[in-house]
Amino acid sequence: MANVTTAQLFEEPFDADEYIERLAWRTPGGGSKGGAEAFDPKNRVRDVHERDRFTVSRSPDLRVLPLASVCVLRCLSCSDRILTLTMICSHPKQIKEAADIIQKLHLIPCVYLKGKYHDLERQLIQEFTAAQRRGEIGRMREVAAVLLHFKGYAHCVDVYIKQCQEGAYMRNDVFEDIAVLCQRVNKQVGEVFCSPETVMAKLIQSIFENKIQLNQKYMWEWLRSSTRNSDVEQYLKNLYDLYTRTTALAAKLSDFNLGSDKHTFLSKLIKNIFSCYLESYIDMERQYLQSRSGMILQRFYDSKNHHKRSVGTGSIQELKERIRQRTNLPLGPSIDTHGETFLSQEVVVNLLQETRHAFERCNKLSDPADLPKNAFSIFLLLVEYLCVDHIDYALEIGLSAIPSADAKNANLYFLDVVQQANTIFHLFDKQFNDHLMPLISSSPKLTECLHKKKEVIEQMEVKLDTGIDRTLNCMIGQMKHILVTEQKKTDFKPEDENNVMIQYTTACSKVCAYVSKQVERVRRSMDGKNVDTVLTELGVRFHRLIHEHLQQFSYSSMGGMLAICDVAEYRRSAKDFRVPLVLQLFDTLHALCNLLVVAPDNLKQVCSGEQLTNLDRNLLHAFVQLRVDYRSARLARHFS
Repeated sequence: MANVTTAQLFEEPFDADEYIERLAWRTPGGGSKGGAEAFDPKNRVRDVHERDRFTVSRSPDLRVLPLASVCVLRCLSCSDRILTLTMICSHPKQIKEAADIIQKLHLIPCVYLKGKYHDLERQLIQEFTAAQRRGEIGRMREVAAVLLHFKGYAHCVDVYIKQCQEGAYMRNDVFEDIAVLCQRVNKQVGEVFCSPETVMAKLIQSIFENKIQLNQKYMWEWLRSSTRNSDVEQYLKNLYDLYTRTTALAAKLSDFNLGSDKHTFLSKLIKNIFSCYLESYIDMERQYLQSRSGMILQRFYDSKNHHKRSVGTGSIQELKERIRQRTNLPLGPSIDTHGETFLSQEVVVNLLQETRHAFERCNKLSDPADLPKNAFSIFLLLVEYLCVDHIDYALEIGLSAIPSADAKNANLYFLDVVQQANTIFHLFDKQFNDHLMPLISSSPKLTECLHKKKEVIEQMEVKLDTGIDRTLNCMIGQMKHILVTEQKKTDFKPEDENNVMIQYTTACSKVCAYVSKQVERVRRSMDGKNVDTVLTELGVRFHRLIHEHLQQFSYSSMGGMLAICDVAEYRRSAKDFRVPLVLQLFDTLHALCNLLVVAPDNLKQVCSGEQLTNLDRNLLHAFVQLRVDYRSARLARHFS
């Protein structure tokens, strides 16, 4: 009977009232088969109503249509029919048949049928759960197919999702556990459920909301509320690590079938977890970077027992210093830094490393629309703490420490500042190109960054140029001091012309030794074209000094020879500059010195020589006037 009844359930179109009538008339004692005495519908309805009136009255939704009431009551009055349905429901192998019957009948307002519907639904879920624990994929698929038409189907999916995660998180790396779990479940859901993409998406949503988000929430909130800088650093590191690993996990999960818009789905899950943290990220990044950079600098100055001076505030002392730098006027003693440059490569590396990490976090954690702006704000902090507070400050101190040009035994440490500043510039420029440019290259912020970088470098170059210029002046001042103290008038006009060793003078020897050291120092401190530029300037000033120095003496014949020897030695030093102009200047000076010893009759011919013919005749005349025989030999006639 049950088989016939089940078959009739699938007849289309299905009419519940007609179905109940057929069931009722086939029941022994039902309809007219047992005669009028066997069944009195009105008396039975009255009895049932009397018995169930409280149930019906308490359930407004269980309103029974007249015909349906009679039919259902007639059906329920048959103990055999009720027993059959109950037996079917209690037999696991016949659950599908019971489900078919209940599924067709549950819409009829009847307390009994509704109860049976929920009982059977619960029984099916229990059977599914048991099958999942036993690993019986076929049974799971069969029960899931039956439950698909029940209201509890969603609960079945929830049970599946919960059970498949039991014992899945055994590693220290929860992200690896999730990847392995999803890989395994992805194969299974296709064999069990008719819509595996929906189940898979629901599993992933459960994992994101209950495993990733809740597990990290407490730690994040604790770190976020902490005021210690080390905790802020840990918060940023954790946020970056978790976000990076979560997005990497999402990329793996996107390989699964999660529906038509899986990328949007995964992005939304990530956003739900991280949005509240990402909104305040850049503020915390800047706050940490400011605090950390300030600490790095202060720790360095403390190690030097140096109390940082205020620079650029417009004080009287600073005004004096700036005037002294530009005019070499002795407005007071310079600062003695004892050779300290106040530049530290360790400080620079630490600042650049902190900024590099900030750029990496900024790239990962910033909204794409805000990335250029956020990266620019980090760059400004790098400029502030590295370029202004460290390099520029060291340049200011270095400039203040440069002695005046007439100082004796001056220690010229500014070139050491230049050397270290050049190294730092290269590191700064490398980070700009490697880590900042990729974040701003396609945005309007690129122009702002390039302008700011140019502005900062130009400002420091002005101070470097000023310091180098004053350092060169000090070098020339040292040479001048050597010449003044070591060069004697009798060197070029000896009392005994016959007792003179034709050799360069002591003053020349000491000057050349000093020049050689300074040339090497410039080479160590500069790089590229800057070396030639500075050495050219130093060489020109060196030549001018010697040229003016030689014009302060009178020269006898032997003295003139000694002057030629000195200039030859100066020219040998000039070769160390490796600057053609400087060597040419000393070649010309050497030719001029020949005018001090040439025979009067040959003077005109020498002045017309290749090296001197293009020189101003007044200059030639001035050198000839230095000869002690200028008047006696009437040499002026050659220039009249």
